[in-house]
Amino acid sequence: MPDSVDASEQMVANWTRQVQEAATRYQAMAARMEGQVVTERSRDNLIEVTVNSKGLVTNIAIAEAASGKRMAEVSSQIMRLIQKAQSRIPELLQQAMAETVGTADNTANSVIAQAQSTFPAPPPEEDPTPPEPERHLRFGPEDEEEPPARPPAPPQPKPIPRRRRTSDDDDDDDDEGFDGRILR
Repeated sequence: MPDSVDASEQMVANWTRQVQEAATRYQAMAARMEGQVVTERSRDNLIEVTVNSKGLVTNIAIAEAASGKRMAEVSSQIMRLIQKAQSRIPELLQQAMAETVGTADNTANSVIAQAQSTFPAPPPEEDPTPPEPERHLRFGPEDEEEPPARPPAPPQPKPIPRRRRTSDDDDDDDDEGFDGRILR
């Protein structure tokens, strides 16, 4: 019976040592990943984005020359660069694991798979040039556009007709009988 107790104690001691060694390797991997950052730049070098190993944005730098671009284009480039930088994190994690823990471990493979699902590859890059506005070529006199016609002038109000004076009106010019009231 003493052999089985000694063997059990030895087995527990080996298991404890293996767990401690694995924990030390995982701590080394975590420490290595803690200081990692990924920086991506736009093709024209006007925008730069940096993310840490957790995928959080730590810096965005936009050059003054980018002020001539449309803001929708700048914001789209920033988001694309963030995605591109984050998509490189699983690769860094895999390197750190290979150098510290090893990649044969099921836990290591699970951690890498989780990082790949959290930070997938960015969608394919689109052409950054905006589409050209449609141009219509017109040839010949029938296709020439005439300048817009002037709008018609608003109608003039009709003058109020005046009553012509009659000979009877001339007799009323004397103010006899006028008592000062206009309305009767």
